[in-house]
Amino acid sequence: MHSIHSLLDSHDGYGLAELVRTGEVLPGELLEAVIERIEQVEPQLNAVCEKLYDRARLDAQSASTRQGAFAGVPTLIKDLFSPLRGALMTNGSQACGEVRADFEAEVVTRLRQAGCVFAGSSTAPEFGTSYTTESTRFGATRNPWDTERSAGGSSGGAAALVAARVVPFAHGNDGGGSLRVPASCCGVFGFKPSRGLMPSGPLVGEGWAGMGTPHAITLSVRDSAALLDVTAGMDLGAPYAAPLHSTSYLAAAQGPSRPLRIALVEHLDPWPSSAESLAAVRHAARLCESLGHSVEVTRLPVELPVFLDRVFDIIGASTRGYIDMLGQMRGQPVALEELEPRTRIILRERGDIAGARYAAAVDWIHTLGRVFAGFLQQFDVILTPTLTREPPRIGDLDAFDERLSLDEVMEQFHSYSPFTALFNATGQPAMSVPLYWTAAGLPIGAHFAGRFGDEATLLALAAQLEQAQPWASRVPAVNARQSKAAN
Repeated sequence: MHSIHSLLDSHDGYGLAELVRTGEVLPGELLEAVIERIEQVEPQLNAVCEKLYDRARLDAQSASTRQGAFAGVPTLIKDLFSPLRGALMTNGSQACGEVRADFEAEVVTRLRQAGCVFAGSSTAPEFGTSYTTESTRFGATRNPWDTERSAGGSSGGAAALVAARVVPFAHGNDGGGSLRVPASCCGVFGFKPSRGLMPSGPLVGEGWAGMGTPHAITLSVRDSAALLDVTAGMDLGAPYAAPLHSTSYLAAAQGPSRPLRIALVEHLDPWPSSAESLAAVRHAARLCESLGHSVEVTRLPVELPVFLDRVFDIIGASTRGYIDMLGQMRGQPVALEELEPRTRIILRERGDIAGARYAAAVDWIHTLGRVFAGFLQQFDVILTPTLTREPPRIGDLDAFDERLSLDEVMEQFHSYSPFTALFNATGQPAMSVPLYWTAAGLPIGAHFAGRFGDEATLLALAAQLEQAQPWASRVPAVNARQSKAAN
């Protein structure tokens, strides 16, 4: 088993799959090693919603797991609007009870067809409306760099497991930064595709008016690109469809990055970036310049308070719609007491807005997309901090007091992450790249956004940054690596 652990320590998911396809490693061997790694770190991280070991063992024996781009590679599915047949579908909430999905998300099906084996589901906050993965139902998911700190949200379980080297990649989704925020907190790579590039059905029609999209958190850029190759493309009845790359995303990531015009944005009023956050983004800017790119300091064409007001109209109405649907599904309305204070605040202030107001909010964010598209006629890429400060301590970044106003909740979350949600609204691809660690040894990501449908440029840049300043050798205190034992 130690030799298998050594392979897990030294290969990304794409590399492990090649070993499976050539018969050097069996899917069952990889799975048992990953199970051992989950058991090793889970008591410290609390990143797993449900362990699905027995079913995964059966899946690992299937002939189909020995083929595909990710043949036999174990991973986890985020427990948030991403049904995995037979698994709990809690969405981080007590209100969802013990409901198990009798169908599967299209992205899950595509991952399965690519050969992935699902060892479990990963944690998320209630309904994904938090930048920290803390919930009444599951407690706090902890950061492997410092377990007194948050792993970020809402894909915090996925990020913690990848950072701790349990799996090379884990599925997640992102409606306002939920892949990129935890990637920044945990020192791994988080990529959000363009609106409409990824399948969201059949459960989700258009999550948060099209702001939400699935993908993954990975350690390597190569895995993120190869995962896009096996999952991207509209599913049946999709309301949006982004253009697919003409060749492959993996080829784009492996090709050279042309000289880019990069817009550097350090602040977004009214919330400033901390000294550490500025150090991180300026480090990224200097690295880009050293690689032949030009960087120009500028400002974004948006007023953040106005933007957030429109976004929470959409989140509030969408949350009300989901709560009502959940009540119909279970045959009993959801009582407010079953929901967390943060959700109750959102429902109280934005859950019953008029339809015309919701429609106006959707029109507003689509207009913003056109404004940003015009802005990007001058630049190829926008560079900002992913977050304004280092990962917060457990309990510091969640609205557990129902007396708070929604404005106070907005400030609590978006003073921490003012940039990420913009690019969900505009539909642009965006990524958090782990290029900087604070003096205390905590990661802070650099955030890059590209033109709509231009994943290729971002992936090529990410791969160039990864080669110039590799991050895989930086391993957190809580980790599942066992190479020393193997030697």
